[in-house]
Amino acid sequence: MASDDEAPSRRNGKRPAEDDLLDEGPVPYDAKELQPAKRRAVSPSEQPRKLKRPNARARISESQREEIRQRQLNRERESAAAAAAAEAEYNRARGNNDVVRQHYNNVPERGRDWRTRDSKIKGLRVFNNWVKSCIIQRYSPDEDHSPGSREAGRSTGKELLVLDIGCGKGGDLNKWQQAPQPIQLYVGLDPADVSIEQARDRYRNLGSRGGRGGRGRPQRLFDGRFHVKDCYGESIEDLDIIQQVGFDPSPMNRRGFDVVSMMFCMHYAFESEKHARTMLRNVAGALKKGGRFIGCIPNSDVLGERVRQFNAKAAAKKKSEEAEAAAKADGSTTPPPAEPEDGELEEGEAEPTAEWGNSIYRIRFPGKTPEDGIFRPAFGWKYNFFLDEAVEEVPEYVVPWEAFRALAEDFNLELQFHKTFPEIWETEKDDPEMGSLSERMGVRERGRGPLLVSDEEMEAASLYIGFCFYKV
Repeated sequence: MASDDEAPSRRNGKRPAEDDLLDEGPVPYDAKELQPAKRRAVSPSEQPRKLKRPNARARISESQREEIRQRQLNRERESAAAAAAAEAEYNRARGNNDVVRQHYNNVPERGRDWRTRDSKIKGLRVFNNWVKSCIIQRYSPDEDHSPGSREAGRSTGKELLVLDIGCGKGGDLNKWQQAPQPIQLYVGLDPADVSIEQARDRYRNLGSRGGRGGRGRPQRLFDGRFHVKDCYGESIEDLDIIQQVGFDPSPMNRRGFDVVSMMFCMHYAFESEKHARTMLRNVAGALKKGGRFIGCIPNSDVLGERVRQFNAKAAAKKKSEEAEAAAKADGSTTPPPAEPEDGELEEGEAEPTAEWGNSIYRIRFPGKTPEDGIFRPAFGWKYNFFLDEAVEEVPEYVVPWEAFRALAEDFNLELQFHKTFPEIWETEKDDPEMGSLSERMGVRERGRGPLLVSDEEMEAASLYIGFCFYKV
């Protein structure tokens, strides 16, 4: 309740002092005394946009707009086409790799007795294995390989580190066990997982047989490691065992393997330059300075000459057919030139492709081949190869020798040895050690007798060359 002193002040309508209000507490507001809210100024960004006059729109004609739209569509089509082409190339490459991998995974393991006794191509099998033994024994590191030297293969007592790229089912394990120099470590790499498992089994069986090693020394099985790896499409330096031994493509590498071997497998890398360079980088990176790179591949000279002969016959046949058609058209009674024999072409074949072989092997190029038999560019020349009991129409690639040699030099690999299989036979057949080995393996009869290899098998063997490079 207000005091008597305060009442007159309120009744007279006088506003009490601020201190008085504070003392009295809150007072109800009078709506009549509130000031109206001030209108906020509108910012320029919030002001409504002025409409352009109908004729003041952007000066772009309909044809220009259509041209812009077409350019955008073309860019989208080109981008889609490039993506499709890249995917097709990837699928093609993976398709070829999968075909090869699946083929070798599906090849049955029949055993050594079957290969040397019951196989239709047992002569070819033992001959090729003997040639690989020659390459392994003659071209290990730290040995004298000068012309005429028969001391090659003499053991220095050093234990070697061996990397076998494309080791397959481990068919060369026993050859390395019989090598003139003892092996400390053998690493086998192959893209086919089933083959790697069979290689491991063969390695375990090799250790359980005992016996004698090369030069009659007591047999001590080397340490064997096996890994599934695509050595053409990716680097091998991520494998732990490779890192432990050492990987360095430079010529200054003092660590690494003493030998890198690639037997009957390197031609798959020549599907493209990228794969070939990846393969050679893996080889050079794994090799120590002075290490050897050995192997065998199809002979591009033989393939090129066969292609040249085939195309020459096809050209002669076409010329004969054109002459015969011209003679019929002008009513001439002159007989056309005789058509050349060509049993390799089917009747009515529009665009013949090179193909040849015999009862045990066949090579077929699916596309057009160079008329002169010189494969340019050096990569991507695919052909299908068939070998009875061994290879079922697997895609392979030509390895043009001079292109391969030049590419190897880019990776500090210098050529030391290059011979055809028949040349290797003529060079080594009378050697006391390799000649005796040829008899024990059944390549020829005892007492330096004749070859036990048929003419058709020797024709197939003549497709290949052996080589050796060393890292400088």
